Amino acid sequence: MRRMPRSPESFIHLVLDRLHHRSRDTFAFNANGDLRQISAVLFLLGNDSKGKPFLILNKRSRHVRQVGDLCFPGGGISPFMDFGLARWLNLPGTPLTRWSHRKWWRRYRKTDLPKLALLLAAALREGLEEMRLNPFGVKFLGPMPAQELVMFKRVIYPLVGWVTWQQRFYPNWEVDQIIRIPVAAFFDADNYARYSISFTADTPGSPDRPYREMPCFVHHQNGRDELLWGATYRITERFLKIIFGYVPPSTTSLPVIHRRLDRKYLEGTPS
Repeated sequence: MRRMPRSPESFIHLVLDRLHHRSRDTFAFNANGDLRQISAVLFLLGNDSKGKPFLILNKRSRHVRQVGDLCFPGGGISPFMDFGLARWLNLPGTPLTRWSHRKWWRRYRKTDLPKLALLLAAALREGLEEMRLNPFGVKFLGPMPAQELVMFKRVIYPLVGWVTWQQRFYPNWEVDQIIRIPVAAFFDADNYARYSISFTADTPGSPDRPYREMPCFVHHQNGRDELLWGATYRITERFLKIIFGYVPPSTTSLPVIHRRLDRKYLEGTPS
């Protein structure tokens, strides 16, 4: 396992290098003609007053499905807006043109760069809508491998970004609060657990799969435990593997957390 860099600059450099090494030959975007099944999210990082890096997440409000879950800012592609925003990303000073590996992509992955621009445009637009993230304050560090959702028919494309100066965010109705998790906390085996989920009878799809078990990460904040699980956990796990070579502990030795999900979890409560 690689050591955590001591400064934000060296952390950013490590992430840039490792993501480029991984994605230059493996990045693939395949919408199969249906952009409605594609989501782009920001794996958003920043640092605290001591220069320690943290992961920035949204906690979903009761007005959206998967209420209470931690997620990355982002969402589906809006063709009407995002194709235009993707062209805007080619202007000087945007996160894409400031990306240190853009010239390489223009030379060796020319046909994929517009696809990457479309994903980044969608993720930045959603970040602006959900938490008033300033797109000019985001340093793009590179793409990560796509993740397929288990409970919904959708493919998520994570894009790693670094918040350069913005400290305060303003959640909209979709977001209950902003959660910051120190990156160092992910290397503590005591923060992991096994998540055992069961479903009420009225939950869609529950007769086929009455329960599931999966790994999760437990973040302790202000006397509460926030759980990182599902696709958000898998994307974070992949990031730790790519950048640091870190693999979380096996679930067989972890404590179990039980939870029962109902229809409201999957559908949300109308505002």
